[in-house]
Amino acid sequence: MPNFNRRQLLTAAGIGAVAIPATATGAFAAQASSAAYPSNPVTTGAQRAASDGWRVLAGQKVGVITNPTGILTNLRTIVDEMHESGSVDLAAVFGPEHGFRGTAQAGGSEGTFVDPRTGITVYDAYGAGVDKLAGMFRTSGVETVVFDIQDVGARFYTYIWTMYTAMRAAVETGLRFVVLDRPNPIGGTARGPMMTTEYTSGVGAKEIVQAHGMTVGELARFFDGEFLTADAGGRLSELSVVEVAGWRRDVPFAATGLPWVLPSPNMPTPSTALVYSGTCLFEGTNLSEGRGTTAPFELVGAPFVDHRWAERLAALDLPGTGIREAYFNPTFSKHQGKVCGGVQVHVTDPASFDPIRLAVEMLVGARALYPEFEWRKDTWDAARPYWIDKLTGSTRLREQISAGASTDEVVGAWREELAVFDRVRRQYLIYQGPAA
Repeated sequence: MPNFNRRQLLTAAGIGAVAIPATATGAFAAQASSAAYPSNPVTTGAQRAASDGWRVLAGQKVGVITNPTGILTNLRTIVDEMHESGSVDLAAVFGPEHGFRGTAQAGGSEGTFVDPRTGITVYDAYGAGVDKLAGMFRTSGVETVVFDIQDVGARFYTYIWTMYTAMRAAVETGLRFVVLDRPNPIGGTARGPMMTTEYTSGVGAKEIVQAHGMTVGELARFFDGEFLTADAGGRLSELSVVEVAGWRRDVPFAATGLPWVLPSPNMPTPSTALVYSGTCLFEGTNLSEGRGTTAPFELVGAPFVDHRWAERLAALDLPGTGIREAYFNPTFSKHQGKVCGGVQVHVTDPASFDPIRLAVEMLVGARALYPEFEWRKDTWDAARPYWIDKLTGSTRLREQISAGASTDEVVGAWREELAVFDRVRRQYLIYQGPAA
């Protein structure tokens, strides 16, 4: 199986029924204010399933899609726990981008191998289309596919598209699908522009907004209800979501009591997740998005950027946002080994912080201040050469900013499509909270 570079277009296209009362209350306060919430109020779907003796998987040959985030409170992977429990007939593991053990960088995977601890085959599912993944399911003999990965709430984070491809393959093979749910670390508010069909890719395979505001369990319900019939000829034979206990959409990740495990090598902290759905747009420019530093997506800049950008952004006094003038020297990726001027984004209040509006302000400012600013072109896709268009879902944001549009004009352009998406998604939501 080929490993697709992130710069390339990917063409991959009852416990769960229990209602869980919310135990956390109050506004979605800053991470530093987590003391206002009950200590350790949240139990993941994986932990609930394990505590119930994995009965939700009883009598089935099981295949698991997971990565290092698929852990229990004892910090052990669900794969080892399932295998050693004797209660789960674990037949296969399927590794997404970065791999089952999380060793690969962006656009990479670990290949197919036999896990030395369990003796179970780990299949390389990254970049696999529906037919190839369905072939893996048939070869491994699985009857139930389990998904357990910590998402970060952004359309271009590829794990949700691995899940959707697996759902389509499960329809083709008649398999049951189980999601062990986890909180959305950036909350439950939907934000940003809608993906258009013409610009779908492996970093946005279907028409959802840039920050979907759903857990993976809610997304699975949305995908099943909105997309599978058209794409796979029918819905899943059975979809079960093992729900998170005690989570509200307005509870900050720091208040959940859950450990943060890097979902990918450049997602080191919950604070990274808070900014990522916005500042990842700088992948589509000639500015560094902070890869190769210890604060990716929080540090953004380039060798041609000076103090004026930070001063302009700080003067906006955006809600929940602190801007610090910063200088950094990436150890890999864009501008490797060069001193970059730029900013570090500090989230002072997640409740009022809007990462996508901030990113638009940053893009508008960078283009206005620096003649060297450019949209990055990808020569391998002549029909759709701009990576920013794949990230934002259309040519609109790039064309507006290039024409000198204001942030209000850019953000206002997606207001109606966001409202429509928000109305549709509400029927699939599980968890409560003001942001719902």
